[in-house]
Amino acid sequence: MSKVTFKDRINEYRRKLTKRLTKDVGHDFVNPPAGPDGNAGIKRILISRPNHRLGNQLLLTPLVQELEATFPGCKIDLFVRGGLSHVLFKNYNSIGNIIKVPKRPLNEPRAYFAAWKTVKTTPYDLAINVIHGSSSGAVSVNKSKARYKIFNIPTPAVTEHYEDYRHLAKNTIYTLREELGKLGFTMQTGDVPVLDIKLSADELQHGKAELEKLTGNDKKTIGIFTFATGNKCYGPEWWNPVYETLKKRFPKYNIVEVLPAENVSQIGFAAPSFYSNDIREITAFMAATEVFIAADSGMMHLASASKTPTLGLFGVTQSFRYGPYGNGSIAVDTNVTGPDALADLVETALKNRR
Repeated sequence: MSKVTFKDRINEYRRKLTKRLTKDVGHDFVNPPAGPDGNAGIKRILISRPNHRLGNQLLLTPLVQELEATFPGCKIDLFVRGGLSHVLFKNYNSIGNIIKVPKRPLNEPRAYFAAWKTVKTTPYDLAINVIHGSSSGAVSVNKSKARYKIFNIPTPAVTEHYEDYRHLAKNTIYTLREELGKLGFTMQTGDVPVLDIKLSADELQHGKAELEKLTGNDKKTIGIFTFATGNKCYGPEWWNPVYETLKKRFPKYNIVEVLPAENVSQIGFAAPSFYSNDIREITAFMAATEVFIAADSGMMHLASASKTPTLGLFGVTQSFRYGPYGNGSIAVDTNVTGPDALADLVETALKNRR
């Protein structure tokens, strides 16, 4: 167990204090009714999600698609932390400015204040706080000049209507639909969009070529990612039986492992392995597989965003908040699912692809 430092305690105290001070932000804000132009009047939108993690930024892609469908021709600015969004949203034509908050504001005060100034001075039509409970998200939307503001505050009309409301890719969309409907806008009513990094045809072809170069054949492939952070990571004692079972059950398929930047393998590099420091190249490689297996991690969300059926492994984290969905993807409870049962799920996913 890692030692808790004085700096850790200070940061934890700061987070709790900030949440306490901002917990009521947005509760008194009342949106006006839809204007005479209706949906066409919403042209510039702010999405606030000041977080740098790969998975959390990928979970924004369904919201962006929802907004594109609801407000055709709109431009969407992202208020985020770190530099991943430029890569992840590269092929989204609707994305305008990506306003980056530095990971360490005290080290880059000028960039930090410049980002907040942009949010406060840009004339948005709509601003959305993605995560209820995010202090920075709520404050940024509150400080914006947007005519319409969605703070994503849970209401019974939403939480009691949708069984999957708590999913982090879905709850903002459900709240958005509810609020737009009340205001007189036309809202979407279909399924929530899936995660999508929008790989180009060239990227998909490149990923397929990389897979065939690695395996030396054109057989279909099962992909695995055996790493994750902290207690989300399954050790060799879990992965080795799974790998052996997959080899036995699917002899006509390649089994390949995507490696993390840490260059570790829970199966001792027994399978052909692929690594790239290019996120989009990794995603294209995943897209070339038939099914992908990964523990709850940014790479699991990346596999899901490649549109390959993804089996997400959950043993300690909340699958109802982070589980992969759509395209045949499911969350697997490893507390009750052993190697043979997991192989059964792989078989079902493969059959559904045929």
